[in-house]
Amino acid sequence: MVRSGNPALKESTFLDLGSGSVVSRHGEAMTLNGTVNKTGILLLLAVLTGAFAWSQVEVTAEGATGMGYLWGGLIGGFVLALVTIFKKEWAPVTAPLYALVEGLFLGAISALYNHMYEGIVTQAVMLTFGTLFALLMAYRSGLIKATENFKLGVVAATGGIALVYLLSMVLRMFGKDVPLIHESGIVGIGFSLFVIVIAALNLVLDFDFIESGVEAGAPKYMEWYAGFGLMVTLVWLYLEFLRLLAKLQSRD
Repeated sequence: MVRSGNPALKESTFLDLGSGSVVSRHGEAMTLNGTVNKTGILLLLAVLTGAFAWSQVEVTAEGATGMGYLWGGLIGGFVLALVTIFKKEWAPVTAPLYALVEGLFLGAISALYNHMYEGIVTQAVMLTFGTLFALLMAYRSGLIKATENFKLGVVAATGGIALVYLLSMVLRMFGKDVPLIHESGIVGIGFSLFVIVIAALNLVLDFDFIESGVEAGAPKYMEWYAGFGLMVTLVWLYLEFLRLLAKLQSRD
């Protein structure tokens, strides 16, 4: 059963791959309140380091300073994300580290976007959290249900987007790019809107996955892991909102 398109949140997270039984241990079990609290802590850590990185970035005619925070945060966040995914029991340590490092990347790249289009970061943050709370309310009210067909559709679309971005990265190594999707034309804006919708729908799958883990009595450390998984999706959604807003403002 597919639980989420988010690679950090999948059904095997809560299951023993050998026996198929729910992973358990002595001590407290995962709770919804605990997961919410851990997610809040991770977001706060990211905001703190993000604010620091923002303050270190300065764009001049000669170039931009503080780019070490951007690349260090990007690479460090990727490595810590992989470690957390493959060693989920380390999440109480690696998830906060990921949040701190990812905050450096987000702060630096946000400062660059804000230099090009003043006010764009505030708009992207508001849209990201507005989407989070709107979908959470829709999920809790039963307006949106994570049926199996819904899950499979979102996972397939997420995989397709990942392949397009991977192809774009490979082509850029040879000085080329996937045509139109990164431009500010109708196709580029339409592509960004599509990606934002899929990223947002991944939040619904993540809510369903976390709820299932709580019901199954997953280990307490999975609260940190679930918070990490939600943060991965929120980071993706925020970056896509930045890209969309930048495309829209570049048309003015």
